[in-house]
Amino acid sequence: MEALLIQAISGAVGGNVAGGLLKNLNLGVLGNSIAGIVGGGLGGQILGALGAGGDMGSMIGSLASGGVGGGALMVIIGMVKKVLAK
Repeated sequence: MEALLIQAISGAVGGNVAGGLLKNLNLGVLGNSIAGIVGGGLGGQILGALGAGGDMGSMIGSLASGGVGGGALMVIIGMVKKVLAK
């Protein structure tokens, strides 16, 4: 359960970092955070399914997968939003 919380928090951070770096895909703080939380949870679940193990490795893996997953989902949603706005 705590791994999911770590993934969600790091996902929110990852989504906001990606939104800050990619201004044209930015969804705003709330949008970046929501996309990041969902992406962080999904990224962490995918990593878990691939067999990431170990106590410390699991925590670092949760942080990394959450941040990357959150940033990636925010970018995907930002791109879809941009395409649909045309």
